[in-house]
Amino acid sequence: MKYTLLISLLATSSALAKEPAQLQNVTAEMATAANTFLASLNEKQKTKATFPFKSEQRENWGYVPRNRKGLPLEELDEKQIALVRDLLKTALSDPGLKKVDTVMALEAFLGEIEKRPDFRNPKAYFTSIFGEPSATGTWSWRFEGHHLSLNYTVVDGKTVTVTPSFFAANPGEIMIDHKLKGTRPFHAEEDLARALALTLKESGKEVVFSEKPPGEILTAEDRRVKQLEPVGILATEMTPAQQQALMELVAEYANRHRKELAESDIEKIEADMENLRFGWAGGLKRGEPYYYRIQGTTFLVEVANVQNNGNHLHAVWRDSANDFGRDLLGDHIGHDH
Repeated sequence: MKYTLLISLLATSSALAKEPAQLQNVTAEMATAANTFLASLNEKQKTKATFPFKSEQRENWGYVPRNRKGLPLEELDEKQIALVRDLLKTALSDPGLKKVDTVMALEAFLGEIEKRPDFRNPKAYFTSIFGEPSATGTWSWRFEGHHLSLNYTVVDGKTVTVTPSFFAANPGEIMIDHKLKGTRPFHAEEDLARALALTLKESGKEVVFSEKPPGEILTAEDRRVKQLEPVGILATEMTPAQQQALMELVAEYANRHRKELAESDIEKIEADMENLRFGWAGGLKRGEPYYYRIQGTTFLVEVANVQNNGNHLHAVWRDSANDFGRDLLGDHIGHDH
């Protein structure tokens, strides 16, 4: 089956294979930004920020408030914080970076309204670098705090993986009288998914697999994820317009990252369209708690907006084969031996 709709759908997508040089440009920029950041640190800061590549901390990711390893923003000066931002720019698109900023702004908002600024700390976001950043080497880095975990693994300087990738918002929308009233950072991820679920249901397709949504994303903070139960509708059972809507939703997640990385991930998903599924659980009216997932052979997006009466959203992008670059690292080790 040909999915010609995909070619015209995504400004950032391509039907052609990625040129290795384009990804190598990305990994070289990442290495430069990481080394510039490390060069700005004193020894105490550098000790907190750096770990061996094989450290068990590399896969110790999470999105709840907790004690974390790494170097927090609150221990950096303004110039060093700007260098962390430069590192984030090597991976994220402008919309992706704006989402990061908004997640952190919501943490400050919670600290203000809960009167717990020590617990809801917008500077308790940590940078960790694993291995030695190199334009031709294998290393990784993470930026993480409450409701945010961005994990990048570079292999041989030739490619980079972006999962696990977790974003969340509490509240999903600020409704009280406040200067940030109306802030709703994941409106597209919610509205596109609900519209797709509604059109599928209206066309007689059983996209809703449960009237009651699970209380959380099912893969939680698992270091390794397995295939979840197939639910919902296969892309091959959708009309061309519905397929286009599904890929527009997928693109909303992929395009959090810069063009080269988004294109690479979209191409993998396009190649697996015959196995791609979309399923919904919970209410279909805005304000009702819900859960949905998009799942392919290894690709998975899970979204749960259940807590706080459906106004506290968790969303994760996983790759059961290649989280933390596992698949690529297996090839890398095999070639070395």
